[in-house]
Amino acid sequence: MSEEIKETVLEDAAEETATDKKKECSSGKKADKDSKKIKKELEETAKALSEKEAAYEELNDKYMRVLAEYDNFRRRTQKEREGIYSDAYSDAISNILPIYDNMERAVQFADGDKVSEGVVLIMKGFADSLEKMGITEIPALGEQFDPEVHNAVMHVEDESYGENEVIEVLQKGYRRGDKIIRFAMVKVAN
Repeated sequence: MSEEIKETVLEDAAEETATDKKKECSSGKKADKDSKKIKKELEETAKALSEKEAAYEELNDKYMRVLAEYDNFRRRTQKEREGIYSDAYSDAISNILPIYDNMERAVQFADGDKVSEGVVLIMKGFADSLEKMGITEIPALGEQFDPEVHNAVMHVEDESYGENEVIEVLQKGYRRGDKIIRFAMVKVAN
């Protein structure tokens, strides 16, 4: 509240109280005494109110600062997250680009043996790139079928193989740490 409004409210309340007391009391002195007492109580109440308002303003200021700090923190972490994704994406592409370059070079040769040799080197380069990125092949052929890493698309009954044994890998699977990038597509016996 503004100071003018407080003073107006206090004066009005003091006048009303004094008027009521004057009517009740026959003596003007008693009304004056009561009026002073009420005025004093109102001043004390106004002082307590202003102290509470100051405390409120201080708490509100602290709250607004914490809110602003949190908002800044949220924006900063979102920007960092976007930067991390962009950096990881760029790193992955930079590991794959040399493979593309080698494929371009292989296409220039007309000699079948040279092209075949080039493709073998490209496959080796690609495997090295995957290894640098921490990507490993999921072992499948001859292993027990594991639904957490294998995707069985075919099933055959053949007594020469063990129970739930992977007998053919139709598509290799890959993982990075605990995260499965692609499940191994397999054929399972028994």
